[in-house]
Amino acid sequence: MKILVTGGAGYIGSVTSELMLDSGHEVIIFDNFERGHRSAVDERATVVEGDLRDKESILSAMSQSKPDAVMHFAAYALVPESMSQPEIYFRNNVIGGINLAEAMHTVGVKKIVFSSTCATYGVPERVPISEDLPQKPTNPYGDSKLTFEKILQWYHDLHGMQTIFLRYFNACGATEKFGEDHDPETHIIPIVLQVALGQREKVFICGDDYNTPDGTCVRDYIHIVDLAQAHILAIESDFSGPFNLGNGSGYSVKQVVETAREVTGVNITADISDRRPGDPDTLIAAADKAREVLGWKPRIPELSDIIESAWKWHQAHPEGYND
Repeated sequence: MKILVTGGAGYIGSVTSELMLDSGHEVIIFDNFERGHRSAVDERATVVEGDLRDKESILSAMSQSKPDAVMHFAAYALVPESMSQPEIYFRNNVIGGINLAEAMHTVGVKKIVFSSTCATYGVPERVPISEDLPQKPTNPYGDSKLTFEKILQWYHDLHGMQTIFLRYFNACGATEKFGEDHDPETHIIPIVLQVALGQREKVFICGDDYNTPDGTCVRDYIHIVDLAQAHILAIESDFSGPFNLGNGSGYSVKQVVETAREVTGVNITADISDRRPGDPDTLIAAADKAREVLGWKPRIPELSDIIESAWKWHQAHPEGYND
């Protein structure tokens, strides 16, 4: 298939593009490189520089490439930033999404896999989190993703577009080529590894009084390769609707730090700091639907293997990407 990948220079988009190319698909990456990296683009992909907020930019790229399907990763994704600047999240994630959907409809592209998030559920009514739970986001980031899910659902109902929403949990890990490099970095695993590399003095654990076995938040960490495989299965399928992606088990923040110590051989310093507002105690995915419908099965579920893959990439790229 010929697949247009928005945000293909980002963390998840770059790895998914790499594996799609390995699988024989043709990939056109559409990115404005505002938060992605040019050196995170697989050399086998075609690159179109553009911005989803520019309606003509995405319409031109869609018209010229005429893809069989779209994989949509391009979005702002920092919860604290969304709380202080909600307008940029709705402008980028929603208005940009509308421009994408409209361009697809105009050109006649009938399939999209949307990179959504478990943040659409907010504080879940129960754990593990299944797709039928109410979606009540607690921040503009999650709300912007949910809003675009609803827009795509209307395109499905009114125009027959195949729309797949992949709501995933904590993406982590790396391939040999591509890894995680954000500015600012807010994810626990790369932060812990930056301490191991001597780039930070310590890692701060935000709260140790949660209702969990060791008092720190528990999350479902899913390897980036497993996420990418789910996207490929989704784009090759005939299904529509939401799928949660996770391993179905969780690790606490303290477990992440301790496992990173074991993997790196470095006595990583960790201090307790204040809770972050709105952090639920536990977020774990019920991914039975993805397993049963898409035939998806995580291949790298162990936290030590996930951290080891990230550690190898960060050792090889101590300053991240060069652009």
